[in-house]
Amino acid sequence: MERTERPPADPELRRRIQELIAHKGGGHNPDLVVDIIENALKLLADVESRGDVRVIQTTVRELRYAFRLFAPHAGVRKVTMFGSARLQPARREYQEAVSFAKRIADEGWMVITGAGPGIMQAGHEGAGPERSFGANIRLPWEQSANPVIQHDKKLITFKYFFTRKLTFVRQSDAIVLFPGGFGTMDEGYEALTLMQTGKSKLMPLVLMDRPGGTYWKTWDKHIREHLLRNQLISPEDLDLYHIAQDVDDAVRVITRFYR
Repeated sequence: MERTERPPADPELRRRIQELIAHKGGGHNPDLVVDIIENALKLLADVESRGDVRVIQTTVRELRYAFRLFAPHAGVRKVTMFGSARLQPARREYQEAVSFAKRIADEGWMVITGAGPGIMQAGHEGAGPERSFGANIRLPWEQSANPVIQHDKKLITFKYFFTRKLTFVRQSDAIVLFPGGFGTMDEGYEALTLMQTGKSKLMPLVLMDRPGGTYWKTWDKHIREHLLRNQLISPEDLDLYHIAQDVDDAVRVITRFYR
């Protein structure tokens, strides 16, 4: 494929941007910030749609804020917990999520969830607000953050699913999935795809259920009978995930990965 040549840089524009950065007192990675500003200015000529420009504006704003939010905790291991927002506290899956989050927090980890109800709230209840992050999403119907994380400074609300999912994967050292619907499946397959293709670091991806549950066993059977048998994935791809027997097993798999 023939490569498209980049247009020559405008030396005067670059000089003025560098002066602007110096006026702001400099900071981290000024060379990359110069490139970001140059590309932002190109939008004036390249992109006519206001909606398209707003997508870029919101994306940069959300990611900048998310990176700032997580930066003070960069040295702490974090696990993202995915699962259904519909599971109520009386359900065993909910209780298992609370137990797992408490156990992993006791190991020094922090917990990230989507900040909603169900498994997300269970994760925050178990870990406690001081060891929790919330990555909420604005939906056509209002989804307020759960009461555990609602007023915490470690809560961020995203407009776009793709910036939210990027934040989950980029900030995680492990991922745990509890039973859930389309959203949980989407998040799980995203993580598997990124690790399978080398677009993200390898990390434990643990599948948890209620004691005696068959949710992930049935899913694993589908993967083996339809994807593996038809050579749509490789045998080694099965090593990308682990079905946990219980909370102890899940915590052991995650913590041993980093020893």
